[in-house]
Amino acid sequence: MLFTSFSQWTPFHISIRIFAALILGCIIGLERGMKRRGAGTKTHTIVCLGSALVMLTAQYMEVAFPGKSDMARMAAQVISGVGFLGVGTIIVSGHQVKGLTTAASLWTCACIGVAVGIGFLDGGIIVCLLMLFALHVLPLIEKKAYKHSKYFTLYLDVETSKTIPLLMSLFRTEHIMVDNFDVIKPKVKGQPFSIFVTLKIPDSKKVDEYIVMLEHIKGVLSVEFM
Repeated sequence: MLFTSFSQWTPFHISIRIFAALILGCIIGLERGMKRRGAGTKTHTIVCLGSALVMLTAQYMEVAFPGKSDMARMAAQVISGVGFLGVGTIIVSGHQVKGLTTAASLWTCACIGVAVGIGFLDGGIIVCLLMLFALHVLPLIEKKAYKHSKYFTLYLDVETSKTIPLLMSLFRTEHIMVDNFDVIKPKVKGQPFSIFVTLKIPDSKKVDEYIVMLEHIKGVLSVEFM
């Protein structure tokens, strides 16, 4: 234990746990709220407080009715049950999925609440700090790493399936390796085909040049860098 144990069933320890859940949930919620994400301060704080209360209730049941309750089962229900909130923050728009990070932060916030609610403040505080690191620092590292990556994903709209051989011919000519290639056929005749393709290019500095080449292929309607 890095800190004093707060797992004892006393008014002081109970108050500390509830207050810690309030603060940690609020910190994570503020980070999401400042970025104008679907679930902000209120949602994360309430999730963390609710999870903490579940564990406090589980411990109360164990104290009041020894041997007649299962604390682990209540924790499991929180961790699995909070998923419905996460689903509400995920938005699928066309070929893009948004809200996964917010959904993950909600789930982790519930886990923090469970840990704090049972008195494991060490884990709750450390995970909260690491979450802030992951949400703020990792994107900067990721952005720099991606600049040197030779892999990139494109979303293309093409008139017909006859355009696909032309794409493959360009890839062979430019020594571009196809890592993944998915074709989505139109539901209505006459609509364009959609293609998701992940490519490995010889030179990461020529991404824009390759995209221009693809845009000039006959039958390619649009090229979007993802």
